[in-house]
Amino acid sequence: MKSRRALIMLLLSVVAGVAAVLLAARWLGQQAASTNTTVVVATRDLDLGQPLQPSMLQEIAWPTGSEPVGAFREAKQLEGRVVRTSVFKGEPVLEPKLAPVGTKGGLDAVIKEGNRAMTVRVNEVVGVAGFLVPGSYVDLLVNIREDRSSGQSGPVSKIVLERIMVLAVAQEANRDETKPKVVNAVTLEVTPEQAEKIDLARNVGTLSLVLRNQIDVKDAITDGARQKDLLAQEPAPSASAAKATAPVVAKAAPRPKKRTTPVVTEPAERVEMIRGIQKANSEF
Repeated sequence: MKSRRALIMLLLSVVAGVAAVLLAARWLGQQAASTNTTVVVATRDLDLGQPLQPSMLQEIAWPTGSEPVGAFREAKQLEGRVVRTSVFKGEPVLEPKLAPVGTKGGLDAVIKEGNRAMTVRVNEVVGVAGFLVPGSYVDLLVNIREDRSSGQSGPVSKIVLERIMVLAVAQEANRDETKPKVVNAVTLEVTPEQAEKIDLARNVGTLSLVLRNQIDVKDAITDGARQKDLLAQEPAPSASAAKATAPVVAKAAPRPKKRTTPVVTEPAERVEMIRGIQKANSEF
């Protein structure tokens, strides 16, 4: 009888434990669902200028209140949008990384409003040995022959444009590629005024690209380099200038000679004194 009662109590305990576990799991699931939201992330790496498709996107749970600024909650909101900058797999797709609504795919979708894309022919030397990649910043150096009307003649090299962003190298706009690659054309993002200068420079002289640090925003103020600057040497100082600049060593003053006063010896007077039987001489 006692064993039967103990068995019943054991079964009731097991049933109560299972029910408690199920209820706790259900409550935790409800709490998690109430504190989470959804964020759309990329299911693979997305390249510059690529239109988004449903297979490229995924909705995942994200803690409420900590979602990134500009994030999307539904993947259908992004269909047809064009990527402005590269997005990695698993990274949230944000509004600042997308081109404006209505933009079609391609490189022209990533050009900033008011700017233009201009292609410049380069070689291994001009293209910085293939180290240029989309997203790099370069300065444009032009080598031309000065007009004699300016009072100077001969070739001159001068930086004419600074901090120009590279949009693409050859026909590739992928910014994740860091391996050096020699190409014959580079596409730059410039303003209309800068495009005019580049077009004039490549028709009257020779263009070269100078790779610069991506976070360096200081302007280089130079006067250009001329042939005379390459051969210029510092002039040798003249004899008078050398004499004037030579250190002056102060000479020690001669020690004054010690004067000796001559002793004048005058003739002495002698007096003979006699005391008793003693005789003595004294001189005065």
